[in-house]
Amino acid sequence: MAKSPQPRLPQLGELELRVLEHLWGAGDADVQETHAAVGKRRGISPNTVGSALERLYKKGLLEREKVSHAFRYRAVLGREEFRARKLVEAAGGLEALGKRGLLAAFVDLVADSDERALSELERLIRIRRGERAR
Repeated sequence: MAKSPQPRLPQLGELELRVLEHLWGAGDADVQETHAAVGKRRGISPNTVGSALERLYKKGLLEREKVSHAFRYRAVLGREEFRARKLVEAAGGLEALGKRGLLAAFVDLVADSDERALSELERLIRIRRGERAR
């Protein structure tokens, strides 16, 4: 049974992307920790970083937990899933990948350049098909 398509990822500004990158590396962080990692070198205030965290939360890309008087934020999607979804969206969506031959072109590119990556792709497909059979 086919899954319903995932909603498109929201557009992100440069600061929001840097905040996400920080959280992917840190696991979770509060406003002050994120400001120290992302905001200080940009010369922006903790409030600006806090606003970016809040926007990402409202866009559904972060979850948060109140600890004492502050929120701790954590990315909902992992870095690789986020990047993969952005690539699929840039190609026009999953349906377009098959219709336009992009999926076949990708497999050809992998096969021509990296035999290990092609074997890994086959392994991942076998695992995924095994999961669905259960």
